[in-house]
Amino acid sequence: MSYADDAGATAKAAPNRPDGPMSLLHKLRAMPGGNILIAFLAIEFLCVLGALLFPNQFRYLSSANIAVTLEAIPTVGFISLGVGLLMIAGEFDLSVGSVYTFSSIIAATLLDNYGIPAWIGLVVAVALGAAIGLVNGLITIRFGMPSFIVTLGAMLFWRGMTLLAHGATSIGFEPDNAFQSTFGGSVGIVPMNFLWFVLLAVGFHVLLQHRKLGRHMFAVGGNQAAALAIGIRPGRVKLAAFAIAGAMAALSGMFSAARVNSITPVGGQGLELQAIAACVIGGLALSGGRGSVVGIFLGAALIYTIQDVLLLLRAPGFYLDIFVGALIVGAVILNQTVQGRRRA
Repeated sequence: MSYADDAGATAKAAPNRPDGPMSLLHKLRAMPGGNILIAFLAIEFLCVLGALLFPNQFRYLSSANIAVTLEAIPTVGFISLGVGLLMIAGEFDLSVGSVYTFSSIIAATLLDNYGIPAWIGLVVAVALGAAIGLVNGLITIRFGMPSFIVTLGAMLFWRGMTLLAHGATSIGFEPDNAFQSTFGGSVGIVPMNFLWFVLLAVGFHVLLQHRKLGRHMFAVGGNQAAALAIGIRPGRVKLAAFAIAGAMAALSGMFSAARVNSITPVGGQGLELQAIAACVIGGLALSGGRGSVVGIFLGAALIYTIQDVLLLLRAPGFYLDIFVGALIVGAVILNQTVQGRRRA
């Protein structure tokens, strides 16, 4: 059956769908990231309901809790945007947590030891992150190695380089007021880093859906041989995706440094797995070629929403790993089921 025939059959079947809530549910599921959106809205509804019924015991709607949650989401959110683009292109990067720490420590060292302004340090950090991503991509493509192995080695390498460059102690980061207010301030109860996260998410959505590079990422991740046959150069596309992933990891580190005014050499450990988890929960295919920025955004938000709920309920910290692990497996099963139905 051709695409036109399939579209015609869908159009003929559409009037038979029920109106009302079920029709809205079908429309939501048809949207990019629709399944995670439904899950996120359901969890938010339960959280708001619990906060209204037990306002003193479950302070989910308090301004302080909202501000803290919104401030935490972009830490993994920025990284997830870069990792998500790379996953769509069919590759992985496990070094982003180490890049997050190493690049921000370099920027802080430039400020603390040499008096170089934080604005220049930001440019240096992002450029360094992009360069590390490019090196990962070059090794992966040039030697035909799995990106999982290449970036696993890079993760350990840059983690060691962080300790070599600064040691195991934290380093302070005291930028000028303009830098601090731009990247670490807030507008009311909404932190600046969350506003930047929303802005960048919109930009990444435009890149994926309305720019040639985004379309090429989908094509390369979906079927590299077919993409090559129609004139797309997979190597260049993947290099761009690797560079973006590294740059976004560095940018996330700078935002975090501006938020807490210090950098811990072990602060980025585990962020690479959280970013991949956010992408998988958001509906990205592990094999590449499928996903959306909406899904990535909501995946990152859902992880921290669950963490916030567990903290409010005073649950042990390891409960978060249990829930996130279950979410990852459940999301993969759901994605595979949905994909199988579409193929059928």
